[in-house]
Amino acid sequence: MSQQPAKPKTAITPTRAEDYPEWYLQVIKAADLAENSPVRGCMVIKPWGYALWENIQRDLDAKFKATGHVNAYFPLFIPMSYLQKEAQHVEGFAKECAVVTHSRLEAGPDGKLVPAGPLEEPLIVRPTSETIIGETYSKWVQSYRDLPILINQWANVVRWEMRTRLFLRTAEFLWQEGHTVHATEKEAMEETVRMLEVYADFAENHMAMPVIKGTKTSGERFPGAVETFCIEAMMQDRKALQAGTSHYLGQNFSKSCNIRFQDEGGTLQYAHTTSWGVSTRLIGGMIMTHADDDGLIAPPRLAPQHAVIIPIYKDDAGRAEVLAYCKTLQQELVAKSFHGRPLTVTIDDRDLRGGEKMWGWIKKGVPLRIEVGPRDIAAGVAMVARRDNGEKAAVPRAELVAGIAERLQAIQDNLLARARAFQAAHTKTIDTFEELKAYFAPKNSERPEIHGGFALCHWNGSAEVEKRLKEELKVTIRCIPIDAPAEAGKCVVTGEPSARRVVMAKAY
Repeated sequence: MSQQPAKPKTAITPTRAEDYPEWYLQVIKAADLAENSPVRGCMVIKPWGYALWENIQRDLDAKFKATGHVNAYFPLFIPMSYLQKEAQHVEGFAKECAVVTHSRLEAGPDGKLVPAGPLEEPLIVRPTSETIIGETYSKWVQSYRDLPILINQWANVVRWEMRTRLFLRTAEFLWQEGHTVHATEKEAMEETVRMLEVYADFAENHMAMPVIKGTKTSGERFPGAVETFCIEAMMQDRKALQAGTSHYLGQNFSKSCNIRFQDEGGTLQYAHTTSWGVSTRLIGGMIMTHADDDGLIAPPRLAPQHAVIIPIYKDDAGRAEVLAYCKTLQQELVAKSFHGRPLTVTIDDRDLRGGEKMWGWIKKGVPLRIEVGPRDIAAGVAMVARRDNGEKAAVPRAELVAGIAERLQAIQDNLLARARAFQAAHTKTIDTFEELKAYFAPKNSERPEIHGGFALCHWNGSAEVEKRLKEELKVTIRCIPIDAPAEAGKCVVTGEPSARRVVMAKAY
């Protein structure tokens, strides 16, 4: 009787193949990124996870400022009457709003604190800021000379989600939201597309996460927007993740908030506005794009630490020699930079076994591990291991220092190439409804390998088809790709005429 081959050991259990949702949560736990808080649906972002957000924030902020934007801050609380001014907007967010109804607490008859002093008007805890920022802009804008207004804010928002998952969907999350005002539709649309390009560039060149740029259907559009542009990424379970959106709001919010200006001819005009944003959801997307069954893999451009030096010794005499060598190596490395950011390199001299240290850093996703022992010092080398592919080799010290940026870039490039190849391998052109149903068959079917991905299909433009896709297949039209050429065809559901293909997928 033949023996079954031993199952490979992994740092994360269950593996992606065994239980993808639980694998995702275990990667977060093992990398010490975040944890659930005592407040239902909210999370505590721990230092390693927050360092990722700080790096995202830093790089995006530089891009915003390079395109002429400045930062400001607007109130967390929004009067209910403000939200009600834009009917479609309030309808879209009403079920997710957290509402403040009382101004203070006081001791009740039993000594316990109870709400007191009801507010004259309830306040909404910011789900998004179009209405209150619009009210502010209505005071700032008087003349065409006041335009454009190009402002971004870094803030937190609250959306009272019923089903939450760390980073991907929480009741409170961190984000940035840009809000701009323009004199013409042309200028506002240019801004909307410009910021979409900023997001796409960031996703691909900083996060190493390939995306499809497109527009949303009317059914998936941001409440109150004329047009919503988005970037969609594929996760390793082949589901789509909406990673960023940019909205052309037309004059809808200008009319509800009274943002008007006198043009050069002296005529009073309503302005054209935009809004755009990304959130800590990007960290979830990064995890699900790159992590493996041993834990997180952080793209070097966003990694909290570029490298860790692990000293290896047997006794106190060896410790002194190795640590001295590691400290001078660290000094040489941190004098280098990667994409304009000084290298961050730590020495792990904790009183732990070498294997425990190594696996700890693997699970945290540090791009490079550098191991140094007495023999390495004698040979003038260091053992260098890459987190993305596991390659490990002895590298001369001078070569390591001189080429550290190139090594990190090689990891960055490999992660993007690998993610692009995965997306391409699981994107399929489909022309019949039967084939579409088979493509999105449940995971526990006899052929789980055909469980979806991105389906490029013709669509007749109807809401009825979108509804049927959701109800029968749990599939949504993720976007109408911007770069896709016009192509006459037949709707995959009804057979009616269609002008171009759209991206259909299951999604987070």
